Amino acid sequence: MVGVEKNASKSEIKKAYHKAALSSHPDKVAEEDRATAETRFKSVGQAYNILYDDEKRHLYDTHGMSAFDPRGGGMGGAGVDLDDILQQMFGMGGGGMPPGFGGGPGPRRPRKGRDEEQNYQVTLEELYKGKTAKFASTKNVICSHCKGTGGKENAKPKQCGSCQGGGSKQGLRSVGPGLVTQETVICNACKGSGSVFKEKERCKKCKGVRVTEAKKVLEIYIPPGSKEGDRIVLEGEADQVPDQEPGDIVFNLVEVEHETFRRAGADLSARIEITLAESLCGFSRIVVKHLDGRGIHINHRQPKGRVLKPGQVLKVAGEGMPHKKSDLKGDLYLVVHVKFPEDGWLKDDSIIPKLQELLPKPGTSISAVTVDEVEYDETASLDEFGAGDDSRGAGWVDEDDDEMDGQPQCAQQ
Repeated sequence: MVGVEKNASKSEIKKAYHKAALSSHPDKVAEEDRATAETRFKSVGQAYNILYDDEKRHLYDTHGMSAFDPRGGGMGGAGVDLDDILQQMFGMGGGGMPPGFGGGPGPRRPRKGRDEEQNYQVTLEELYKGKTAKFASTKNVICSHCKGTGGKENAKPKQCGSCQGGGSKQGLRSVGPGLVTQETVICNACKGSGSVFKEKERCKKCKGVRVTEAKKVLEIYIPPGSKEGDRIVLEGEADQVPDQEPGDIVFNLVEVEHETFRRAGADLSARIEITLAESLCGFSRIVVKHLDGRGIHINHRQPKGRVLKPGQVLKVAGEGMPHKKSDLKGDLYLVVHVKFPEDGWLKDDSIIPKLQELLPKPGTSISAVTVDEVEYDETASLDEFGAGDDSRGAGWVDEDDDEMDGQPQCAQQ
């Protein structure tokens, strides 16, 4: 037995398939056993095709091999039970092991119903601190009156005439304009059970559907340090289906964009705004409010004229996002933005010489033989750059060429 779990990934399924196919290959057995080995080998391939395809795998989980042959004949050859092969290869289905595969008969495990997945939006604050949320869920549960049979006590169901008791039918699905494909679908008449009750013999509570609606308060816990894409799983809380193990409710976390912080793994970054005076002289104050409400205080001294420049990054170790299930945290990166004074900030022009005396002197001036003093527009924008080029960069064209007999001319190379 390969021993791959029922929720195996596709890579695990492929690995188990190669191992089972090798052990049942006709070239590996004696001549007198070759015909049986060939049948088993083909059945292993069919089992692999079922489990590797997500839709086929769900149909098998729900209805077993009857989903692929409503007559109940299965897909395997004579003497080979695909349910057994699936059980042997991948821990699914039920029944004993086919000859040559090892293992003995075992109890049939209930198949698992489909999971219910949905997105769940969370703020960065909630991902930082963690969150517990309660909500009301309405789901299908097995009818308590008929215990999931769908009929009254001692009533006997009849075989569904629509699917001939198979629980599924062959249908057509559109895959493009004028194109259809044949697929196996659950029978609408019996809802996949393969049998129906007469109307007067149906359960009064569930009306023969076998399930009823029920409300339940559920609770999810999002641990600190969770991130977008994490899955919060409530096991067995999806809709109940007779003869199946209930599926799970799965919440996929979606992080809401934050107005102050950006996240990369366990690290955070934020932009802080300082004045020109603080850039030159230093500062000591709270620069940002953290996700848990704490103020982050920076004492930044500027000895001997050291300048804090625009775009410079201040790294605060250990103030990023928490690591899940750990006391460790990432780092906080503060990106400096220098806010220059607004026009008219200086009320007394006599102070300008003092500022010029304190601030660094300009570098060596540019020398030129001819000097033009020009006028300028200090309100211009680079959005206007290139706007006066009517040719949009196509180059110069001789206007006389356009007047030659009205005929198009060849461009000169």
